[in-house]
This record gives sequence, C-alpha cells and structure tokens, in this order.
Amino acid sequence: MTLNYRPYLPAIVSGAVLIFAFPFFDFSLLAFVALVPFLVSLWQMSGRQAFKAGMAMGVVYFYGTLYWIYYSVYHYGGVPLVAALAVVLLLVLYLSLFTGLFALLFAKKLRSSSLPALFLAPVFWVVLEYARTYLLSGFPWASIGYTQHESLRVIQMADITGVYGVSFFVVAVNGAIADLFIIRKRREAMPLFHLYPTVVSYVLLAGLAATVLLYGGWRLSEERPGKKLEASIVQGNIQQDLKWNELYQNRVLDTYETLSETAELQDDPDLVIWPESALPFYFGLDKERTAAFRRYVSSLGTPLLTGAVTVKGASSSYELGNSAVLLTPKGEVAYSYDKIHLVPFGEYVPLRRVLFFVDKLAHGIGEYVPGEQYTLGKLPGDGEFSTLICYEIIFPGLVRKFFKDGEGDFMVTISNDAWFGKTPGPYQHFSMAVFRAVENRKPVIRATNTGVSGFIDSNGRVLERTGIFERNVLTAAVRTDRTVSFYSRFGDLFAYLLILGTAILLMDIRRK
Repeated sequence: MTLNYRPYLPAIVSGAVLIFAFPFFDFSLLAFVALVPFLVSLWQMSGRQAFKAGMAMGVVYFYGTLYWIYYSVYHYGGVPLVAALAVVLLLVLYLSLFTGLFALLFAKKLRSSSLPALFLAPVFWVVLEYARTYLLSGFPWASIGYTQHESLRVIQMADITGVYGVSFFVVAVNGAIADLFIIRKRREAMPLFHLYPTVVSYVLLAGLAATVLLYGGWRLSEERPGKKLEASIVQGNIQQDLKWNELYQNRVLDTYETLSETAELQDDPDLVIWPESALPFYFGLDKERTAAFRRYVSSLGTPLLTGAVTVKGASSSYELGNSAVLLTPKGEVAYSYDKIHLVPFGEYVPLRRVLFFVDKLAHGIGEYVPGEQYTLGKLPGDGEFSTLICYEIIFPGLVRKFFKDGEGDFMVTISNDAWFGKTPGPYQHFSMAVFRAVENRKPVIRATNTGVSGFIDSNGRVLERTGIFERNVLTAAVRTDRTVSFYSRFGDLFAYLLILGTAILLMDIRRK
C-alpha cells in the first residue's frame, strides 16, 4: 500500500515558507502569504485528513524554527545526537497537535457555514496560540505574530491586544487571500452559499488594516516624557562548559570586572548590568567570594545588577534560586528577584516522582525552586524596573503582572543564550523582547552572556544591539516610560473574546 502524500504537499509548503519569516531570515512579508496553500487545501479535506495536514504543516514549521533546541540537549545534556534530535521531534509533535486541531476545526466550519476563511482562520489560530502559551507550563515560541518584530507600525497595536492581535492580523490576511481561491469551489458545492459574510469580512479587514497602520503611525510619532537612563551591558561571552569550572572562576570574574571598569571610565553609566547567573559561585553561601564581589562593586561606584545563583533555606538542606541581585555603589544588596517561570527539564524536572528516571537535559548546578513575588527594583532618581530572567520574557501574561498596577519605568531581561549556540535561537529570543516593550510601553535593556544583547525603546525600536558570541560592553541610553498600557492593565481581553467566539462556533458545529 503506497502512501498518498500529495494532498499534504500544500501544508508542507506552507510550513517551509513560514520558517523564513522568522529570525534570523526575517522575510516578514512571507508570513502574510505563507499559510495560503495550507488553508486552500483544507477545503476539500475530511476532518481526519485536515488533522493530518495540520500535523504535517506543524512538523515542518516547528522543526524549522525550533531545531536549535537540540544544541543544548546534545552539547550540554550529554545526550547522543540522534537522541537529541528525537527529543526535539517529540516537542515538535506536541506543538503540531495545535496546528492539527486548527486544521480540523477550520475545515469542518468552512464546509458547514458561509463564514469566510478570513474570519475563521485567525480566530481558531490565535485561540490555539493562546492555549499553547499556557498548557503544560506553556511554550509560546514561534507564534506567528513574532515574524513582524521589525514592522513597527504593525506591532503598535500590541499595547492593546498583546502579540495575539498581530498574529490575528497576519492570519486574517492569509485567510483573505485563501478566500479568493476557495470561494468559487464553495459556491459550486453549496448552492445556498451567501457571499454577504465574505464581502463584509473584506470590508472589515480593510478597516482593520487602516486602523492598525494609522494607530501605529500615531504611537510612533508620540512624544514620550521620561527620564534618560544610561546603562552599560556587559556581555562576557563565557563558554558554557567553563562557567562553573573552579579553575576558571577567577578568570570569569576578571572578565566581567574588567569590562565593567572600562564602561565606568568611558561612559559613567547610571547602571551596569551583567547577564543571567554571571557570578560563578553561590551568592551568599560562598562567604569569601560574596564579600569580595561586594567590595568590587563598592570600588566601581555604580549600581550593578547581576544574575546569580542564590541559596534558600539552611546550609544543611538549602535550595537554589535563579536570581537577579542589585547592589548599590556601597556594595549593599538593594533588591533581589527570584525567577518565577522555570524551564522544564532545564532548571527542574516536572512531576519528579513520576519521571524519576529523567534527569535534566541541560545540566546546570542543581534543582532550582521558583520565586513567587513580582518584585520591582528601584534606582534612586531613575525609576523602578522589573527583571525578567531568560525564558520569562517569552510569556506576555507574566511580564505584564509587573506593571499592571501602574508601577515600573523600564524592564531589564538577563539571559544566557550560550545554550543555543550559533543558531536562530538567540535572534528569536531577542525578537520577543521587542513585543514585551510595546505591550507594556516600557523600554527593555537585555543583557546576555553571548548575545544578542541590546536596548529597545517603548515603541519597539532597537536602539543598539550586539552580535552573538562576542565579548563586548555596550552602553546606551533609554528613556524611561511610566505609561500604563491597556494590555498591562487588562491583560488578554482580546484573546478571551476570541475564546468566547470559538466556543460559540464549536457549539454550532456540534449541533450540526
């Protein structure tokens, strides 16, 4: 029995084209047409076939954008290459369930109603992207809206809708183009088919496009009052496998300290920022090194924010936190934050009692415990800030919680993207920080061990950025922003409305 793969070729093509819309290719316009072959092909498929097509599309799409995960599993997890690629495939198959379910719902509703693809596709797609953000700890990487991180006019609406609004707009355009190819077939198959919903949807899409562009232009032209904050990002470019080697501890510290002194002498910044877990010792537990580090900051004479592994509980049975610590020019701890959303299998093993046989894939220093407080740091005279550690910046709902009550002037995100190697991973990670800036109207300062580090203003403009795997110190100024955006205040109302719409559509399918 031969496998008939031809019906799934359009889905495979769509998945392949979509890869090139993401960093580091960044052909963002492709995102507006990439899904068209996939959507058109679904019209003639049964529910079972549509689900398979969605899975096929998802496997290509997600493997092409997320293949780089194998790098940390293979190079730092001690897993053989074939097994590492298989681990990525398991994740990809899970994520493809969402595109499979999308295809199933879309195909069924397209055949049983007069509603156009222009309406159905973005509603189902965004609801499933939202579900992917939260189910099983959540993994919203490669959401289609992120393809537009350089399209500043388009993404300004994210301060109302979050990234989900941008995804909706991109998929709606795909749906509108697909309707041009589907509509004749629908009229032939459905004698009572009404053009009215399609015409209305085109009019509404034109209005939406005009509104998005006008709103984006207005936001970009706004004068944003705020204070000028000059910061220095120290990108140490420390090899991942040497970072916690006792023989290299002094060399790691010397690297960061020398670069920081250069920044202090040349630029006299208001804040120096080191990346995630930059300190190669347990802060607080290693008394000698902690005291020496405090003396160093005191001699530097500038507030210093660094990532550190901190110790919780008694020394006989302590737990570890992936933390950010702010030291004053006197070397005193002014603020600390413990990472709330940990990386499954990277920083902890979920359901450890059940999965007792699974060790962490990317070996770190120990099993971390999550923080619980959305705490803000404060720089006297320069405002309040949040610190998002690595993975946390990809979760819009988590980031907004720091600012929902009207507090905060800017955000810092620290990371160690050495895990990703020289792949698209670091570039994709950076692009998501652009959306957090726009959603919350807060400038972002991003410090990483190996790049991409940089400065993003509250409109999503990238002011300065580094390359990857280079030792560098980058100093620039951002203007703090006290604005409380609609998204910060009210969260994912847009997504909730689409969930309600989906529930109504699903009830209608069930009745039929």
